[in-house]
Amino acid sequence: MQVTRRRRRVEEGRPGLLGRRIGRIPVVTAGITAVAVAAAGTAFAQTQQFGTDQVGRTTRQGQVISSDQYIAPYGDRLALDNGKIMSSSVSPDGTHLAASVTDGGAALSIVDLKNWKVQQLVSNAASSNPRIKGNDVGQEGPTYSPDGKQLWLGQTDGYTRFTVNPDGSVADPTYVKIPADGPRHALVAAAVFSPDGATVYSAVNGQNRVVAIDAATGAIQQSWAVGNAPRGMVEAGGKLYVSNEGGRPARPGETTVNSYNTPVPADPVTAATTTGTVSVIDLKKPAAAVGSISVGLHPTAMYAKKGAVFVTNTATNDVSVIRTANDKVVQTIATRPWPEASVGYEPDAVTLTDDGHLLVTLGRANAVAVYRYMGPQEPVSYVGLLPTDYFPAEIATVGSQVVVSHTRGIDARRTTSGAGHSTHDTTSSLTRFTLPDDRTIKSETAKVFKQNGWTNGSVKVAKGKSRAKPVPVPARLGDPSTIKHVFLIVKENRTYDQVLGDIPKGNGDPSLTQFGENVTPNQHALAEQFGLYDNTYDIGTNSAEGHNWLMQADNPEYTESSAGEYLRSYDTEDDALGHQKSGFLWTGAQAADKSVRDFGEFQQFLTKPAGASWQNLYCDSKNMAATGKGTAYPLVSSSPIPSLNDVSVHGFPKFDTSVPDVYRQEIWKQDFEKNGPANLNMFWLSSDHTGGPANAASQVADNDLAVGKMVDEISHSTYWKDSAIFVAEDDSQAGLDHVDGHRAPIQVISPYAQHGVVDSHYYSQITMIRTIEQILGIHPMNQKDSAATPMTGAFTKKANLAPFNALANRTSLTDGLATPPSCGLDTPAPQNPKAAAVPSAKVPADMQPLASQWDHWKSQQRLTGPNAVADYANPAQMNHFTWYQTHNWKRAYPGEEKIFAPQDVPGAYIPSAESDG
Repeated sequence: MQVTRRRRRVEEGRPGLLGRRIGRIPVVTAGITAVAVAAAGTAFAQTQQFGTDQVGRTTRQGQVISSDQYIAPYGDRLALDNGKIMSSSVSPDGTHLAASVTDGGAALSIVDLKNWKVQQLVSNAASSNPRIKGNDVGQEGPTYSPDGKQLWLGQTDGYTRFTVNPDGSVADPTYVKIPADGPRHALVAAAVFSPDGATVYSAVNGQNRVVAIDAATGAIQQSWAVGNAPRGMVEAGGKLYVSNEGGRPARPGETTVNSYNTPVPADPVTAATTTGTVSVIDLKKPAAAVGSISVGLHPTAMYAKKGAVFVTNTATNDVSVIRTANDKVVQTIATRPWPEASVGYEPDAVTLTDDGHLLVTLGRANAVAVYRYMGPQEPVSYVGLLPTDYFPAEIATVGSQVVVSHTRGIDARRTTSGAGHSTHDTTSSLTRFTLPDDRTIKSETAKVFKQNGWTNGSVKVAKGKSRAKPVPVPARLGDPSTIKHVFLIVKENRTYDQVLGDIPKGNGDPSLTQFGENVTPNQHALAEQFGLYDNTYDIGTNSAEGHNWLMQADNPEYTESSAGEYLRSYDTEDDALGHQKSGFLWTGAQAADKSVRDFGEFQQFLTKPAGASWQNLYCDSKNMAATGKGTAYPLVSSSPIPSLNDVSVHGFPKFDTSVPDVYRQEIWKQDFEKNGPANLNMFWLSSDHTGGPANAASQVADNDLAVGKMVDEISHSTYWKDSAIFVAEDDSQAGLDHVDGHRAPIQVISPYAQHGVVDSHYYSQITMIRTIEQILGIHPMNQKDSAATPMTGAFTKKANLAPFNALANRTSLTDGLATPPSCGLDTPAPQNPKAAAVPSAKVPADMQPLASQWDHWKSQQRLTGPNAVADYANPAQMNHFTWYQTHNWKRAYPGEEKIFAPQDVPGAYIPSAESDG
């Protein structure tokens, strides 16, 4: 039965008035000044300003990056090619910066600030000196001792303690273990030394406690229970202040959602946290009860100075100021520079200069917000914004200079292959500057607005009953659209060049094409009929990020900062901390009184009956198609998010590469023919992830056939006249692309689509989601989709009702199976002789020993079964394995000279996303 529910409108939020007070707590909203400053620069139209620019190009606005932004930071830049910076700390003498890093083969980077260069990298590689046990790193730290002679690096179940040499390098690693508590690892966050350096206080994030550790012996001396997911911590006035990202413990009868085996108070619709707290531990009275202070949602970074503790609240986009004399919140500073949206800026670090400037990094806005600060109870005055690199995550003062660490630096522009880019070619960066005068800051504010596409009137809402004439993509939310049914089909992990690089009229590199026309005939035919988009980008590096970008138009700071460990959660469907307070695409649709049906997307759980092997499900799909009967192997998917579970088709299986997509297509087809579509229909078709029982080309062909048949079914139905189908990858991490690793194939399929065109305008997942919102009247979820320009140019007002006729697969769907299905092997249609031949599943005799090693490796990667996990496999190894398969084990990976065994792959030391980002 189709579920349609009228939901309350989930608050996206609107900024308040400058200097407004609530009770005795002054609330200061940044943004009024910024609008006035930027008003002269609003001639451009949001993300249309990119035109046909590609990611990586440097323009007058700055360098184009994959998240609908330009970057042109204020000050000096040091780009790092060693992965993402998760967190950083400056040494007590100000000479060095220690950064925890991930996704680049190292865990720790030591930067010489005087000479402005990377001095040392530390990892678990055999060549590292010193060498540590693993590259996993937590969300906070590393931490220097007060005398600068020790450095503690937080890892999964404790710390690695280093000796700091006189030249700033580190040596003599010793592991300080904090035991797991049943299934809950320690997952340490911030660490704070006592003033005498004898004790280390650790926020044990995974166990909701703080412990005191003897700095010399590593022995745990004391433990205090605090709130959910303790994250940041500072010492002030003999007290420890601890930010609890998941808020206070749940009370009886409250609505809760899981977060790492802890029930967390959460909203029943959005499944996002509803409380945020700071725990207070009196170190002078360690046996006293732990105090609690209510602050905003997702409190993270903390800073203490001059009788105040500052706390960044990433979900409510503000900073709480706590007066340490009475442990009261005396001021809440809103960090929402743009009045069009009040969420999505993600303040994630804060510091106070000696001359009274409060500096707050806005991670998702690529900016530092500057305020004048006179004291805890004096309302701050907003000065403006300074532009930064991609996702500023830490900020510190070093003498007269400010140093900012950026998680993503200059985007994925590191080159690990001579032939193309990968999303895992991650960079990070540092910038440094002397704080300029107020006039300069105000002029830089206008640059930040332009770089983010923040313009007045970006979100226009129809008032009252609209009399506008229906068009495919209305100019105002609530105006009628000629499109009533939207289908969002999410696929897995492919770059543009991997699939469509062989199309001559597009900007492709056929040497990087692995799944060309003979593997994906339907995707190619769809591009020919409905348009080819060759300048569109996914933002995320992996599935944890990619599905969030599609469902939330953002990868919330919690997931962004968890990439060094990911053990608390990877797929944040089952973690309240991964959900933004303004909701999801489907909750926005429900708030707009639109119906929703979900087929697998954002599902967390799967049960399979006995006998539901790939082979049996494949045969079952053929029987369902021939007879119209239901499945003989009913599978059940479900979501822990109530609002999604209510509108899900539970028989449609979530990610599991041992489930053919043609089976998923038949499950959907029967539902479609019985119930018709909802206004918003979401799908996860994941066979093109590869790694299942059949070989890589077969799985991508399975995915291609399933999508082709779905489009065929819709386009021959009565619903075609008012439908639009968007096909996208969740991310593009599983291959190379000659333009940028984030460039991915998308398709816009509709009677109103611009047929037969090649569209090279810059688009992204965000602009695609904004287009869906505009069609269905869904209010944008945050500042990212609020700033995005709908893909109006991809549509035409005159409908072309010609249907799509699915093409038979030219690649056998059963190629590479160890055991043939009982219904027989698949016999494909003839290949197009002008297209690249389909790779053979037969391994040459001289390569069989090496291929056997890879088969053993694949069996350990959790790619199949109810507990299958997207991206569990090491990305470099997975990409090499797929390349070898699609090139008949005869061609080395681009930029390399030989075919490697799994353990010898360059990048094999980079942990997988599921185990370590």
